[in-house]
Amino acid sequence: MNKLRIAIQKSGRLSEDSLKLLKDCSIKFPKGKNKLIASSTNFPAEILYLRDDDIPQYIEEGIADVGILGLNVVQEVQKNITINQYLGFSRCRLSLAVPRETNFRDVSFFEGKKIATSYPFLTRQFLEKNGINAEIEYISGSVEIAPGIGLASGICDLVSTGGTLFSNGLKEVATILESEAVVVSNPDLAEDKKPLLNKLLFRISSTLKAKNYKYILLNAPNKQLEKIIEVLPGMKSPTVMPLASGDWSSVHSVIKENDFWEVIDQLREYGAQGILVVPIEKMIL
Repeated sequence: MNKLRIAIQKSGRLSEDSLKLLKDCSIKFPKGKNKLIASSTNFPAEILYLRDDDIPQYIEEGIADVGILGLNVVQEVQKNITINQYLGFSRCRLSLAVPRETNFRDVSFFEGKKIATSYPFLTRQFLEKNGINAEIEYISGSVEIAPGIGLASGICDLVSTGGTLFSNGLKEVATILESEAVVVSNPDLAEDKKPLLNKLLFRISSTLKAKNYKYILLNAPNKQLEKIIEVLPGMKSPTVMPLASGDWSSVHSVIKENDFWEVIDQLREYGAQGILVVPIEKMIL
C-alpha cells in the first residue's frame, strides 16, 4: 500500500507544533529518540524528520511528498513546490534590525552598508524593491552578533517576540515578510497519492476550523428566545429544544472564538442561564 511521506522539522518549535497538528488530526505514529522516520499506525503515511532547510529540496525531488515548514523557508529557497494550506501557527516575521543606538529613519539607512542574514534571497529582493544598494553578508547562524563585532551595520533575521534582538542590543526597524507554518507538496505528486493528500488536507482543515469556534449550550426564557437566536445564528441556525419547564428552552449553537465574550454578555442580558461552553475537536462543514 502506498504511503504519503510527510516531512517535518526534526526539532524546535515548528516541529512541536507540527507533531501536535498531526496528533489533533488523529494521525498516530511511534515516537523514538533520534528516530528519523516513523510510520503511522492508523493512516497511510510516513513521517520524515529533517532539517527545515532540506525539506523543500526533498519535496521537489519527490523523496518526500508533503512537508510542514515556515513560509519564510519556502520563499527563500525558491524550489518548485506547491503551497497547499496556511496553518496559522509558528508565526514570526523576517525583519531588518540595527543597533539600538542607531539613528534610523527609513530603509535608505542601508544604502551602501552591509547586512548580515541567513536569508539572502528575501533580503536582496526587499532591497531591490526599495531601490537600496547594500552588500549582503550570508551567515548560517548567530546573525545577531554581526553588528557587535563590526561585520555588518544591520541584520535581517526571524523575529518572534523580539527578546533575542533586545538581548543583543538590537532594535527591529522594518518587516520584510510575515511568516507562518504552511503545508507544501510536490506539484507532480503521483496520482495514487493525491487522494491521500486530499484526506490529510481535509483533516487539517477540519481541525484548524474547530480551534476558531466554541460549542455553546444554554437555557433560555421563551419570552427572550427570538433575541437570543439573533445573537446565536450558529452555522445555519441554533438548535432549540423545549425543557420540562414550559417557559424555558434549551439552545445549542456554535460561536466564533473571537466573538465569545461579547456574545456571552449579550446572552446574559437577555436572561440566558446555565451557559456551558465546550471546545470543538473537529468541524466538518
